[in-house]
Amino acid sequence: MRLGLLLALGGACLAGGVAAADLDAGRKVANMCRTCHGLDGYAKIPIAPHIGGEPQAYLEGQLMAFKTGVRQHEMMSVVTAGLSAQQIADVAAWYANFEAQATLPADAKEEDAPEACVSCHGADGISQLLDAPNLAGEVNIYIDTQLKAFRLGKRGHDVMSEVAADMTDEEIRSVADWYSEIKLQISPID
Repeated sequence: MRLGLLLALGGACLAGGVAAADLDAGRKVANMCRTCHGLDGYAKIPIAPHIGGEPQAYLEGQLMAFKTGVRQHEMMSVVTAGLSAQQIADVAAWYANFEAQATLPADAKEEDAPEACVSCHGADGISQLLDAPNLAGEVNIYIDTQLKAFRLGKRGHDVMSEVAADMTDEEIRSVADWYSEIKLQISPID
């Protein structure tokens, strides 16, 4: 609920005083992000998610959540505190200007994908919704950590908090392993 309210308020703030996103300006902001997330959005470190190819509105919402304190992270909260709404729109547009493609491992079948996850995140980890992140190719410890944060209430989301609430550690690890074994490729959109 809080994230929904934040996204609505953040969107209203962004709509009120932000010009159309500028990809060149977004690339400049992305230079601050490249150490962890890569310039193309393919994460360079295991604790950072891949963000290339995510929807612009999703990225803006997550960055605004960090900026306003609705979502906490020792690095992202500091980084976003120094960004304007325009810079957030620009960098979100930059990373959304990539395409994420996923390939299941040769021995995997879509019907074996985690049932609780597929309707939003897809069997191949490419999101089916504009407000759900891609999970393809994420390091299993990243997914594991996020699911446990939802389960424990350290991170809140209308759907994910409920989904994760009853998951066992084994189920969480199974989901994390499934999505981590998928090959992710991030490419610029022509």
